[in-house]
Amino acid sequence: MNRRTILMLGLLSAVFATAAPQVGVTQSNPLIGTWKLNLAKSKFSPGPPPKSQTLTFEGAGQDLKNTAETIDAQGQATKTVFMHIYDGKPHPTTGNVVFDATTYTQIDANHVNWVRSKAEKAVQTGSNVISSDGKTFTVTTDGTGANGQPISNVAVYEKQ
Repeated sequence: MNRRTILMLGLLSAVFATAAPQVGVTQSNPLIGTWKLNLAKSKFSPGPPPKSQTLTFEGAGQDLKNTAETIDAQGQATKTVFMHIYDGKPHPTTGNVVFDATTYTQIDANHVNWVRSKAEKAVQTGSNVISSDGKTFTVTTDGTGANGQPISNVAVYEKQ
C-alpha cells in the first residue's frame, strides 16, 4: 500500500469510529419507531380523549425527535414536535398552544420525567415510561389543558 492509501484508510476509520456510537445510541433506543394510542387502556380527565394519536420517534444525533400527530375529539388534526434532549434544560416544542418548551430529565433507561412550559412558566408535568419488553409506552400528564382546566391523563401507546 502506498502512503496515500494508508492515509485514506486511517481517515475513513476515524470517520466510522466517531459515527458508529451515535448510530448505536439511536438504533438501540427502544422508543425509535411508531407508537399508536390505545384508547381502551388510556384515561383522559376531564376528557374527551382524542380520536387518535400516533407518535413517531426518530434519532437526531444522540437526541430524539418525537412527532405527535393527533386527531382531537372534534376531528381537528394537529402535529406537535418534541426534541427529547435529556439535559434538564428547556428546549422548544412546536405545534401546541398550551406549551412551547419541554425539559426532560432521564431517570433510567426506561423512565423520563418532564416539565412543559409556556413563556418559561410550567404548565404541565409528567413522565414517560417504556415497558421492560419495549412494547408499551405510557405518558402521564398533570397540569393545565387547552381550556385552562386542570387535566390528569394517562396515555398508553403500543409499538407498531
